[in-house]
Amino acid sequence: MNKNVVKVGAISIGKEPVVIAGPCSIEGEKTFIDEVEFLYSKGIRLVRGGAYKPRTSPYSFQGLGNEALQIIKKAKSLYDIYVVSEVMDPREVEVVYEVCDMLQVGSRNMANYSLLKEIGRQDKPVILKRGMSATIEEWLLAAEYIVNEGNRGVILCERGIRTFETYTRNTLDLSAVVAVHELSPYPIIVDPSHGTGRRSMVISMAKAAIACGADGVMVEVHPEPERALSDGEQSLDYSGFEKLLNELHSL
Repeated sequence: MNKNVVKVGAISIGKEPVVIAGPCSIEGEKTFIDEVEFLYSKGIRLVRGGAYKPRTSPYSFQGLGNEALQIIKKAKSLYDIYVVSEVMDPREVEVVYEVCDMLQVGSRNMANYSLLKEIGRQDKPVILKRGMSATIEEWLLAAEYIVNEGNRGVILCERGIRTFETYTRNTLDLSAVVAVHELSPYPIIVDPSHGTGRRSMVISMAKAAIACGADGVMVEVHPEPERALSDGEQSLDYSGFEKLLNELHSL
């Protein structure tokens, strides 16, 4: 099956593997600008940064919202980067669209069909994460909600599914990469950070993702993971990220 190639500015997703990196949540202007400066120095042009964060606990850090979007705008004025950020509600689509280059639908919203339809009416690429208990068929049908509204810039993201295993945060299903290539034209990337929930596993699973045909990986990076406001246990520090890049380049 012929594969779609999704353009994000000057970057093509679906040709050569890409790396998307950045913090789970934007925590403040200086921290995010410093993170972008580091990532840019390593050749990263696709940056992730959460403004609105769905969390299991209502008492966990939920993101800075509109303040984070203004921080993204400033970072983009300083560096030639493309930013992806999650959208949780149809009412947020317009404000995120105005600032970011890609929209993201998180695992918890894969079946939020009103949100999918609204994003489908936009003309910017979208990363659609697999629902934590979704079958591959359900995931592909969720993508069709976006495509049927006119937006063909869909990039699927395998981020692990819920199984009986408790050692890892989720069970990273790399067979989904092969299945998606067999069943659909969509590019697919892998998120080994959420997929494992363990920093020590991220590099190995990122390499495995590329080896089995993924069109890229999306990883969480933080200068001091132990102080991160969200997902620090699965975030690479700067030296860990440099190691990841070196090992991916050697594949």
